[in-house]
Amino acid sequence: MDIRALLSGDVAALTEAIIGCESVSGNEKTLADAVEAALQDLPGLSLHRDGDTVIARTETSAAQRIILAGHLDTVPLPSTPGSRGTVPPRWEQAEGAEVLYGRGATDMKGGVAVQLKLAEDVATHLSAGGSLDRDITWVFYDHEEVEASKSGLGRVLSKVPELLDGDFAVLLEPTHGVVEGGCNGTCRFEVTIPGVAAHSGRAWMGENAIHGTAGLLRVLSDYTPKTITVEGLDYREGLNAVRIRGGVAGNVIPDSTVVEINYRFAPDKTVEQAHAHVREVLAEAGISEDQQRVTDSSAAARPGLEHPAAQAFIDAVGGVPMPKYGWTDVARFSARGVPAVNFGPGDPLLAHSDDEHVTAQALRDCHTALHRWLLDG
Repeated sequence: MDIRALLSGDVAALTEAIIGCESVSGNEKTLADAVEAALQDLPGLSLHRDGDTVIARTETSAAQRIILAGHLDTVPLPSTPGSRGTVPPRWEQAEGAEVLYGRGATDMKGGVAVQLKLAEDVATHLSAGGSLDRDITWVFYDHEEVEASKSGLGRVLSKVPELLDGDFAVLLEPTHGVVEGGCNGTCRFEVTIPGVAAHSGRAWMGENAIHGTAGLLRVLSDYTPKTITVEGLDYREGLNAVRIRGGVAGNVIPDSTVVEINYRFAPDKTVEQAHAHVREVLAEAGISEDQQRVTDSSAAARPGLEHPAAQAFIDAVGGVPMPKYGWTDVARFSARGVPAVNFGPGDPLLAHSDDEHVTAQALRDCHTALHRWLLDG
């Protein structure tokens, strides 16, 4: 895959090419290779590769440094027949707009394309004798759409954190082209419901572990999530069963069922407080502590929009800031004391959907706004 010739063209065409390179989590290498090759041709950038994470940096000795970050991986391709949010991508016309369908169109290969286009813009600017008010670090990383322990960004922060030093960070996650501050945190629990195995023809001899999930599922179904205001932004929480595993054969009463639960919590809570809340809900369902196990946790991030760098960014790109309901890596930067916001092309409500798509205009508008902030300020 070669995307070098596309960097000087339309960001929408670049997005199409990037979507065309399937990169479900764990399969990012081909795309990472293409990104690295494209950046190697740009003057004024130093490169660092760690696994399937690629980092490019300007080194002009500017007084400040900003970070533009985005992940290369996507969730799995849709399995529903006729889904358009898949690979290869396709263009359609809708109400006079050019619409690009494909896995990652919003989350977040459109953002990655904008990052690459901006790298080309900056390299051209420097080659022409221009200067930068702020040095820039671009981060293209692997394994964002899976458990936090696999994150390429987390890996780099652990091994060579100085590469990610900065004064302000922008995650190009989909935000509909408006600034989204902070993010909800997330944690996952596995709850094991025991049963007794038996032949399904003599079911009375056993105890059905799948049926045993009914009480837990009822409590989760009846749960009312809260909306919590943090620094002027309203964060919506959610507590849901997201996966159930149980049964070994069609003629066996299952003796164990595992329910995976995901809690998305507002940035007024620590991870420990979130865990305590989930355990309270599980206790209502009669679940003992030895039946539950935390499998993954990531802290929330407060908006931090009062920071001067964030205010300057909002002034440059415009719009009214909104909360980020999902979890993003702004939390990792915030934990290091680096103010960070989400700002990228595409509707976040379309992320991971069967018909994931983005308009060409949204891609161009995002690129224009960030170009203005970086080079026309």
